[in-house]
Amino acid sequence: MAEAADIQGTGPSPARRWLRRTITVAFGAPLLAGLLQAPVVASPAVAEDATGSRTVDVSLDTLTPSAPVEGDTVTVTGTVTNRGKKTVTDATVNLRVGPRMTSRSEIEQVTGRTGFRNDSDPAPLEDAPTVKIPRLGAGLSADFSLSVPVSELGLDEEGVYQLGVSLTGQTSDRQYDRVLGIERTFLPYEPEAAEKKTQLTYLWPLIASAHVSAETATDDQQTPVFENDDLAAELRPGGRLDQLVALGKDLPVTWVVDPDLLASVDAMANGYRVKDGDRDVPGRNQAVAERWLDALEKAVQGHKVVALPFADPDLASLAHRGKDVPGSLGHLQSATALAGMTVETVLHVPASTDFAWPADGAVDPSIVAVATSAGADKVIARSDSVRDDLPYTPTAARPLGNGSTTAVVSDALLSTAFEGDMVRTENSTLAVQKFLAQSLAITLEQPEDQRSIVVAPQRMPSVAQAQSMATALEGLSGKRWTQPTDLLAAAAAKPDPDASTAVPSSSRYPKKLRDRELPVQAFRDMKTTRDELDDFKVVLTQPERVVTPFGNAIDREMSTSWRGEARAAAIYRNNVLDYLQTLTKGVQLVDKSDLTLSGRSATIPVTVQNKLLQGVDGLVLRLTSANKNRLELNGEAFAELPVKVGGGHSQSVKFTASANVNGQVPMTAQLYTEDGTPYGQPMNFTVRVSEITPTVMLVIAGGVLLLVLAGVRMYSQRKRVAARNAEAEAAEDGTVEEDPASEPGQDEPGQEETGGDEPVQPSDPTPDTPDTGSESGGPSGPGEKVDR
Repeated sequence: MAEAADIQGTGPSPARRWLRRTITVAFGAPLLAGLLQAPVVASPAVAEDATGSRTVDVSLDTLTPSAPVEGDTVTVTGTVTNRGKKTVTDATVNLRVGPRMTSRSEIEQVTGRTGFRNDSDPAPLEDAPTVKIPRLGAGLSADFSLSVPVSELGLDEEGVYQLGVSLTGQTSDRQYDRVLGIERTFLPYEPEAAEKKTQLTYLWPLIASAHVSAETATDDQQTPVFENDDLAAELRPGGRLDQLVALGKDLPVTWVVDPDLLASVDAMANGYRVKDGDRDVPGRNQAVAERWLDALEKAVQGHKVVALPFADPDLASLAHRGKDVPGSLGHLQSATALAGMTVETVLHVPASTDFAWPADGAVDPSIVAVATSAGADKVIARSDSVRDDLPYTPTAARPLGNGSTTAVVSDALLSTAFEGDMVRTENSTLAVQKFLAQSLAITLEQPEDQRSIVVAPQRMPSVAQAQSMATALEGLSGKRWTQPTDLLAAAAAKPDPDASTAVPSSSRYPKKLRDRELPVQAFRDMKTTRDELDDFKVVLTQPERVVTPFGNAIDREMSTSWRGEARAAAIYRNNVLDYLQTLTKGVQLVDKSDLTLSGRSATIPVTVQNKLLQGVDGLVLRLTSANKNRLELNGEAFAELPVKVGGGHSQSVKFTASANVNGQVPMTAQLYTEDGTPYGQPMNFTVRVSEITPTVMLVIAGGVLLLVLAGVRMYSQRKRVAARNAEAEAAEDGTVEEDPASEPGQDEPGQEETGGDEPVQPSDPTPDTPDTGSESGGPSGPGEKVDR
């Protein structure tokens, strides 16, 4: 591995080192056995190595210059703090230089040491300045500053040297001089420019977490609504994003940009709103956004810009948890397509969109497959994932897998150099010196071969981390062992034929990274939102006003920035879905009370309400009868009618129904899209079918009864009048009643005759009443009266 590589020609051969270690073990084993068998009285020096060398904390605050050359004077400043319980007296702070580092791995070993070690730490520099501290009480601190000309440091040749600052003194319980504290760092020394400089590419990430919601204002511009105004704090002078722009503009870096950040700041600059409880209020940082965008546009001029897919989707989460959820990969493709256009629109510079950057550069077969599925043919990996079993650091670029994909393998040690707390000056100083030392060690591994390496730091460096990164790059500004280049050139560099091209297996993917991925449920939530959006947009007259903000919001739900923020990610997803459902419920059926249907046919109205600000079209309203035999709609069990409702209006849709049998019929009204997908919730009500209702029956029966009674009364009155008229006529003309047993040939009994005209029977209708039948010409029945 590169970390284990020796600097060629700068130390003993591997065979000699192996022999030396063997001799040491051979002679050391009997000595160790003797020590274990007999009581040991430790010398003062041994005792202080075990316990006393950590009594005082030595902090290195500055080291200038970070990479000295001949004629320079090295100045080290810092602080010593007594961490023990005893007062330190007669103390001296001095410098220790050497030995020269022979490999990258040795640099790492020195970094891990804490206490003073006689066998590896050199003696103090002779005739070098020192700082005297007569007394240092428990818990107290004292500052120091040491300056030494490079010519007095004992730097014999080019290379990386260990530089130590130690405090030697006494305590009340041990009144003899001993090392009570030490801090080590590294001094890269390359007095003349190397013949074959290492080509170094440094990525400068401009990425932020999601801040824009799916909501927009109701104006024509669709002013975006932000979840909060936290982004403004990063854009203000001194903020994280402000510092990244201010520092990066003067550095030889490749800008790696999340287009969503640019779109969000651009939205702020053009006017935005911020959620405030259940409402939203105008944003107040429009000028801040404008200033930052203007500074960024100037900073990227003349630099290469790489655009990640919109919202920087988590490729590993998508590969391990999301690719089996239908539709998930489609968002990666749309996010990639949107990336270049966004950067060019906002910054007015072209951007490369063919690079994929998985989290921490960790890859496996599924990640590579997903990363390249959207068109990217280059993957930014890291050397602790794609490992090279070589005694030197190879060139970053190499074909990966079947050769269709180029892996740009960043150096793990350089890429992680500025992670952690860089607020403390000491941490920053040590990180910078280690970075410079490692970069020089790479060049000295193969001084006859020029190689190209890439540094891909953490995605969202803090202000202190960005400042430390900038300091390190400034330390390389002399270009004595490195030459800056951009990511596109690094990807096109000639690969090292011995570099690994194998894709790591899934089993090698780090568990700590897998545990921070988005869960499968997150992608299911995204699918739910996406499906509801697809159903919603087809009924809108202006679908783009909904598709764009919600599509971008779903992209943001896949962002790498949610790693380690599971709860915040879930809240964001729920907010997006809740708002979409609120909009879809703006088009709904108005609840109906139960109806009563009188007669055999009637019209059933169903009202569709549109609370949206735009019209809806392409909807079909279906009304279904649960009992076709009792109530049918146009001769069927259901009927459908198209629906088109303007924004803020309602429409009453009327269905013709026919009743066959009395009784109750459950009805269901449901909206559908034109392709038959149900839209919204169904609405149920009941229709009571009754051809003649009880009230109407009572009215009709009462009317018939009155008519019958009136007819009987009229008939009785007419009969009495007819009888009186007959009696009066008989009294005037006389009436003869003959015995039924009269002479043969006479009329039958009960018949009446009248002279002249045909006799009129009392039961015949009067001339004022309709004829009810023809009159009979036969003899009258017995007992009837015949009027003469």
